[in-house]
Formats: sequence, C-alpha cells, structure tokens
Amino acid sequence: MKKALARFFTRQYPRILLLALIAILCLFPASSQSAQNQGFPSGTARGTTEMNRDVRNLTIPNVDISVTQPRTGNQIAFSLQLLLMLTVLTLAPSILILMTTFLRFSIVLDFIKRALSLQQVPPTAVLNGIAFFMTLFIMWPVFNRIYTDAYRPLSEGQITIQEAYVQAETPLKTFMLRQLSGDWQGLAMFMSMAHLERPNNPNDVPMYALIPAYILHELTVAFKIGIILYIPFIVIDMVVASVLMSMGMMMLPPVQISMPFKLILFVLVDGWHLLTQQLFNSITL
Repeated sequence: MKKALARFFTRQYPRILLLALIAILCLFPASSQSAQNQGFPSGTARGTTEMNRDVRNLTIPNVDISVTQPRTGNQIAFSLQLLLMLTVLTLAPSILILMTTFLRFSIVLDFIKRALSLQQVPPTAVLNGIAFFMTLFIMWPVFNRIYTDAYRPLSEGQITIQEAYVQAETPLKTFMLRQLSGDWQGLAMFMSMAHLERPNNPNDVPMYALIPAYILHELTVAFKIGIILYIPFIVIDMVVASVLMSMGMMMLPPVQISMPFKLILFVLVDGWHLLTQQLFNSITL
C-alpha cells in the first residue's frame, strides 16, 4: 500500500506542483499588485478600472414608421407626391446618362481608349468618373437653375409640384434644344411619328419627343468625334503593319508594336487636354 501511494505521488508530483502555483497566483493577485505599485516612482499615474462619470452611454434614436389610411385630400396628395419623388429618384441615373452630356463624353473616351489599343488602362470606371465630373462642369448652370427655380420654391411651399415640374423642365429642355440647333431631322421624325403639329416655340415641344431625338443626336456626334480620333491611330497601325510585312515578321502582332508609338504621339500632342477642350467646344452653351 505504501509503495503504491509512493508511486502515485511520484507520478502526479508535477501536476500537483502546477496546481499549487496556479492557486497561489489566483489567491494573491491583489497583494502582488500592491507590492508592485509601492515600488513605482513618486508621481506615477495609477490605473483604475472605474469608468469616467462624464462618459455617457450611446443613445440610439427610436424610429417608428406607421402606415395609416388617408382621411383627407391633402394626405392623398402627399402620398402621391412621395410616390412620384421615389420614382424620379429611381430614374435619376437614366436621366443623368441620357439627358446630359454624359452620353457623348463617355462614348468618346471609350473610343480613344480603343484607338490607343489599350485594354485595361485606364479602367472603365475611371473613364466614367471623368465623364461624370465633366458633365457636372457643363451642366452645373442648368442644375443650379433647376434648384433655384423649382426645388427651393417647392421645399418652401411657394409653388405646387406641377409648377415645380414645369420650372425644372424648362432649363433642361432649353439645353437639349440648343444642342439640336441645326440638326432638327431627328426631332422632326419623332414629331411626325407622334402626329404632332409643328411647334410655334420651344416650349411647345413635348419632352417625350425631345428626349429620344436628343439621345440619337448625341450618339451621332459622339461617333463622328470617335471616327476623327481613330484616323491618325489607324495610319500608325497601317505603317507598322507594312514595315513588319516588308521585314518578313508576319507572325508578330502589329498592335503590340504600334501601341507604344500611338501612346508617344498622344502624349506629345498633350492628348488629354486637347481632347477635353474639343469636347467642351462641341457643346453649344
């Protein structure tokens, strides 16, 4: 029996010693911490576990949305206005793309990327961002007039939503008609297909006929600019291809050799500034 106990304690001695050390560390942490704090230099800040009383809990507002049946005509009108506003916000990206100069800018920038034989640089998101901010620069007076004549009076309750729509439509319609000046073929086509009479003034042109005519006009102008941009780079491709064929290097892709020359030409003529300036000059303000 004694030999068995001796063998047991001999085997379990390391575990017993480890448990004893853990118990000592758990039972006397405060005394050891106070002994360490007493050894700190004078003036040393001591830590504390108490929270500052000036700190307040984060307050989260309670949002309550209730849906009730309208009882008056004003409540019905407000519900319809809210529905119309949500519809306009949904169509806002399409309005920005198709009823502004963004369509022309984005197509021309994509043309110049393809003419330079560039695949990944610059990315499409970068080109769309450039077109977006260029569009804001051009359309800012129109947006400012819409805000001044339509949105602000509507928010202050000075005009109705119908009057705000007319005030917001006028500057945008004026801008699109100004771009169509000299090229009324598309507008006349849509007016004839809708069986509409010839308008006496620009205000008589309906938006549902003006918008598609403006979109087709912007596509036509953008493709014309793109073709003009392509011509010098096509000449470089033809020259490089002819040189490679005369040297017997028919297996070498001409685009791989011509791309550095096209980039050098584009940089030497300050292509980005020249392209931006010509795009702005193509807009009738």
